[in-house]
Amino acid sequence: MKNFHQRPNIFVGQVNINVTNLNSSLEFYQKVIGFQILEQTDRKAVLTADGKIGLLTIEQPVDVLPKEKGKTGLFHFALLLPTRADLSVFLRHLSETGLRFGASDHLVSEALYITDPDGNGIEVYIDRLAIEWTWSNGEVKMVSDPLDVESLLAVSDMDWDGLPADTVMGHVHLHVADLQKAEEFYTKGLGFTVVSHYPQAVFISTGDYHHHIALNTWQGVGASKPRENSVGINWYTLTFPNEEAIAKVIEQLQHLGASYIVEDGLFVIEDPSGNKIQLTV
Repeated sequence: MKNFHQRPNIFVGQVNINVTNLNSSLEFYQKVIGFQILEQTDRKAVLTADGKIGLLTIEQPVDVLPKEKGKTGLFHFALLLPTRADLSVFLRHLSETGLRFGASDHLVSEALYITDPDGNGIEVYIDRLAIEWTWSNGEVKMVSDPLDVESLLAVSDMDWDGLPADTVMGHVHLHVADLQKAEEFYTKGLGFTVVSHYPQAVFISTGDYHHHIALNTWQGVGASKPRENSVGINWYTLTFPNEEAIAKVIEQLQHLGASYIVEDGLFVIEDPSGNKIQLTV
């Protein structure tokens, strides 16, 4: 199976979000989602699936504000499990928690949806084999059909034991203020390719993946970005194959009039809607 989350592709590595209560969020992310704690301080925890690589960082800012409605930012981050059996086990576990969740068949993938205690969106999914995806005129066919839950549950009767070690951050889905400006930034600036359109949304990727990033204006065209200490996304990382690829992207972004700063040795940029991105190798 083709690995869309390794070189030479550009892909999402880690996501950082704000929460209102670190301890209660940690309980959720460990007991419901299945993360392990990699690092922890009084107000921040880095979470991992394999005990080595951080996939999600949760922070409780001083004077944190609840999630604001009608703003740009996170729609959901998406954890990609290795196999359908893994999703089967997770589905049974999720059903036993009593929490509400959604489920969809997207043709390219099968997905479960849940929100954390603060309303941060989470997708847990598996990909169908890329040879089973349907492409036409450069776009991959995706739908939101009901998931065949019975078929999925029948795949495995193994006990749930947290996230598999090979879990990766599959993609992020973001609210933006202007779809055209966002598309230009991510394609002409960051080097992604549009692979699918949906009402008020666009899906982009590298290496012919169904999407590493999705962008939508479902919070309204012209939506403003949330305040800095409110619940939601702080930043996410894009992983590049090498330093030369980052240098090329920085040059492309400058041609678009975008600026950057350097924090802890990393280039940090903001998309036109204020979503912050760290560029890493």
